[in-house]
Amino acid sequence: MGELNLEQAVANGMLTALHARNSGALPAVTTGYGSRSFAELNANVNRLVRLLRSRGLKAGDAVAVVSRNRCEFVEALFATTRSGMRFTPINFHLTGPEIGYIVDNCDASAFIADATLGEAPVAALAAAPGVKVALSCGGALAGFESYERLIETQPAEDIDDPQLGSRMLYTSGTTGRPKGVYRRTPVPDVPQWDDSPAGFQPGRDRTLVTGPGYHAAPMVIDILAPLSSGVGIVMMDKWDAEETLRLIEEHQITHAHMVATMFHRLLRLPDAVKARYSVASLKRVIHGAAPCPVHVKRAMIEWFGPVLWEYYAATEGGGGFLVGSEEWLRKPGTVGRPGPEFDNKVLDEDGQEVAAGTVGTVYMRAPANGRFEYFKDPAKTSSSYRGEYFTLGDLGYFDEDGYLFLTGRSAELIISGGVNIYPQEVDAELLRHEAVHDVCTFGVPNDEWGESVLSVVALNPGYRPDAAMSEALMSWCRDHLAAYKCPREIRYAETLPRSAAGKIQRKQIRSEYLATLDST
Repeated sequence: MGELNLEQAVANGMLTALHARNSGALPAVTTGYGSRSFAELNANVNRLVRLLRSRGLKAGDAVAVVSRNRCEFVEALFATTRSGMRFTPINFHLTGPEIGYIVDNCDASAFIADATLGEAPVAALAAAPGVKVALSCGGALAGFESYERLIETQPAEDIDDPQLGSRMLYTSGTTGRPKGVYRRTPVPDVPQWDDSPAGFQPGRDRTLVTGPGYHAAPMVIDILAPLSSGVGIVMMDKWDAEETLRLIEEHQITHAHMVATMFHRLLRLPDAVKARYSVASLKRVIHGAAPCPVHVKRAMIEWFGPVLWEYYAATEGGGGFLVGSEEWLRKPGTVGRPGPEFDNKVLDEDGQEVAAGTVGTVYMRAPANGRFEYFKDPAKTSSSYRGEYFTLGDLGYFDEDGYLFLTGRSAELIISGGVNIYPQEVDAELLRHEAVHDVCTFGVPNDEWGESVLSVVALNPGYRPDAAMSEALMSWCRDHLAAYKCPREIRYAETLPRSAAGKIQRKQIRSEYLATLDST
């Protein structure tokens, strides 16, 4: 490819190529599994594009990736970005069948898997007959070819015909199966320099990736944004409070994304450990994905300084809520006031907009460019909208100055440690157990995690609601679901209320449970 300017790089997904030409020696990706400069990253991205094309993949085809935070994950992300392909990252904590469902459902033609994940990717590949090319990185997997060996056979020069690709992440579904959040029109990444919210400075700044890259927020905020801006990233393999402080000091980290659970654990470190490390390099720590208690955030601002920024948004798009430390201290507890380009409403159960100070369901206007739909599920797509607006199911209110405060959430969604869990998926597995007649799963308050998972079970005749039964049911879940989805507590009831149509009355059951907490 010849000359490449900024406008062309944005339009064709070639920003990392531009940075490789201008500052190729700068560190781009640093992980526990290896590192890449911008030049090395860009070379491998080009090699991977050519490899996939040599196996018959073309623009519009899907590439599924299940991987820890390593360089190959980033290479696959940017290879799809410049080749017109669709990137689907998968939660590596899922079981083999759960991974396989997503690989198959997203119509993946290529499947790239991290060999350190063991046999789960092998089981997943068996459930995805449409995969044309399966590559393993970091070691060998049965049925997979070597990622490292094959890309070395391809030229490293920039491809001549870049085309902007897209990303499709999966979000758990209320029907028990994850759904792909799909956009027919790709949305380009743009550098976040100068007066942008991040204000990245290439050659000076460095971003710490504290969460897994498959998750929407770390992928967009901690990987795509800095690398598209010419700023390198340091990827943690597994989050640890003291290790976070050590990496901040060692790499002079300026930017990071965290969730409230991380704040809890950082604050719990002994004072001697906190004093051992400097966090003076930090310019911006953005957090979201789950509510943060006011006292926790105050303590973090006192420690880190006024560098905390909070956002409220969705994988599906929309929202635009963002608030800095100084502004938040004037309105403690708010998630911000959106800019004029965003349109959000708080509606009652009849879909009518409520007055300031009145709690209702928060709705966001879908973006005009890149409006989402749920892949292969037009019914779910349609049910998610009220006209041009959609909701995450959160409850809240606007104050008289237009600041949003969240007060709760509909019973369908559980957010634990910043991760979304849909209870129907847990219900579906428990109902397969021979002892279970009926079940209702929901989130309950937890100081550290935000919420934890609880299931109320009605047993079949002949089974006792005791500790042994609870352990048997939780063990059953651990055998069939990713660990983070499994209930931490089992309660019992003789019967569970259902509507005339047979729908479990989750909101009622959860409200009754919470009322017992309030009375104690």
